[in-house]
Amino acid sequence: MHDAQGVQLQPASDLAYLHGGYGGLLEALERALEGKAPGESIRLQLEPEQAFGEYDETLLRVEPAGRYGDGIAVGMEVEEDSRFYTVTDVAGGKAVLDGNHPIAGMALRFSVQIVNVLSASPKEHRRGKMKVA
Repeated sequence: MHDAQGVQLQPASDLAYLHGGYGGLLEALERALEGKAPGESIRLQLEPEQAFGEYDETLLRVEPAGRYGDGIAVGMEVEEDSRFYTVTDVAGGKAVLDGNHPIAGMALRFSVQIVNVLSASPKEHRRGKMKVA
């Protein structure tokens, strides 16, 4: 996965998922893979609203760092009000919490090679997912 300028955001890797709207992939990416066979490939750009949404500044919070104990550090996740926030800065007794997905607001480019297509087992259908390879 790359951003719209071609900067790699995630290294290439093998992925197995259960096709059919089970939440294993972004909906627009899954639609683009519909009906593809081994050996085929796709290149696709998703705009933020098709991926992880626009960046929402209202999901930024500044809180007293002491509220979270002495171990609060950049990169930690805090759950509050049924939302996960990532600590993006700790300074001056304050902690900055960001409730956005780390790549919210970004257009994403995918280059996918279909290696194999398998039928899901009944158990996988019931679980609604497959193991990621």
